[in-house]
Amino acid sequence: MNAITNHLPTAELQALDAAHHMHPFTANDELAEKGARIITRASGITLTDSEGNEILDAMAGLWCVNIGYGRDELADVAARQMRELPYYNTFFMTTHVPVIALAKKIAELAPGDLNHVFFAGSGSEANDTNIRMVRHYWAQKGKPTKSIIISRNNAYHGSSVGSGSLGGMSAMHAQGGLPIPDIHHIEQPHWWAEGGDMEPEAFGLLRAQELEKAILELGEDRVAAFIAEPIQGAGGVIVPPASYWPEIQRICDKYEILLIADEVICGFGRTGNWFGSQTMGIRPDIMTIAKGLSSGYAPIGGSIVNDEVAAVIGSGEFNHGYTYSGHPVAAAVALENLRILEEEGIIDHVRDVAGPYLKEKWEALADHPLVGEAKIVGMMGSIALVPNKDSRAPFAEAGNAGFICRERCFANNLVMRHVGDRMIISPPLVITTDEIDVLISRARSALDEAYAELQKRDLLK
Repeated sequence: MNAITNHLPTAELQALDAAHHMHPFTANDELAEKGARIITRASGITLTDSEGNEILDAMAGLWCVNIGYGRDELADVAARQMRELPYYNTFFMTTHVPVIALAKKIAELAPGDLNHVFFAGSGSEANDTNIRMVRHYWAQKGKPTKSIIISRNNAYHGSSVGSGSLGGMSAMHAQGGLPIPDIHHIEQPHWWAEGGDMEPEAFGLLRAQELEKAILELGEDRVAAFIAEPIQGAGGVIVPPASYWPEIQRICDKYEILLIADEVICGFGRTGNWFGSQTMGIRPDIMTIAKGLSSGYAPIGGSIVNDEVAAVIGSGEFNHGYTYSGHPVAAAVALENLRILEEEGIIDHVRDVAGPYLKEKWEALADHPLVGEAKIVGMMGSIALVPNKDSRAPFAEAGNAGFICRERCFANNLVMRHVGDRMIISPPLVITTDEIDVLISRARSALDEAYAELQKRDLLK
């Protein structure tokens, strides 16, 4: 069946959407007045909306469409699996072929002794699993008081009650009674915004050592784990100073604290290795995975667990799981996605071709009068918008510059997100050098137009 190209007029679709659809992370009344952008199809790195505009998706959906849009192989695998076994659960001493094959493949790809996978339907669910798993792990080892999980301010680990508590975003915590008990937050390694006059390496050590300070204050007998993304994604693509992760690893090792690497964004090639932990040189006990696991073609997530944790958890019944843990269709789609990533050398393409080329072009944006810094690792990049390039002082009214720049990106048929006054990208890993040139050209046009608009509104202060 071909893609559906005939549809109701855009205004009618927008009215139906406003009448019935509650959007995530959205002021729905405001969106209803403006009208949602309606995406009707996609191919490669390009989206097409209901008006026929072709838009370069520099966010790969929500950081997830690693192999690009329109891969028939994944659709074919899904259809075949739906006909053969559309669903069965993995409770009650039962399993099925797709989940066995996928777990085996993930164990082969994951570093070290991360050889076991507990499946979920999303990264949020997987991080909820991690909360229960690490607490149960320590209880099984006779240390039930070790229940505190340390995370970071401005971290994002999902939006369920548990995973939203792990995250450190104040706007989320203000709604719904978050965080839950025994979640503790330390400061993030965001040198650009918070480093003051310190050198980046000294600042990285300082922020890492906040973990040790928290462990000592809370009590080593109370702290179960530390969770962090190798590179913060939704927080603004914050690349920590090189001194940060080695010190974090040292502290986790010293105090026997479980290290959870949230690889939901960084995993499956985005940083130029299979996992961001490899790029940043860390040895997690648990990895959270989702997004790039299936390139977003089917909802699936999970926790990759090392031999020691898996052995302890497996020594008795772990009273936890989801209806869709290891869903056969999602597992089959994910397995085909991993085959494509591996056999087509897509991660090599990121490391050797697209990554270096994008880095050169992206960092050159720092010459723009609105850009203070341009940071990038693999296919994750950010630029800091500033009112004055000679200082790192923020805008007087935070967020306006980022919002204006985002709107000018859309006007130039480019999806680039803003987090406050940082602009961020995470394009599909299959992006070519020619497509990178288009991305950079449109980004520069958006920056020019945003700069002019900020001047016009007297907001460059």
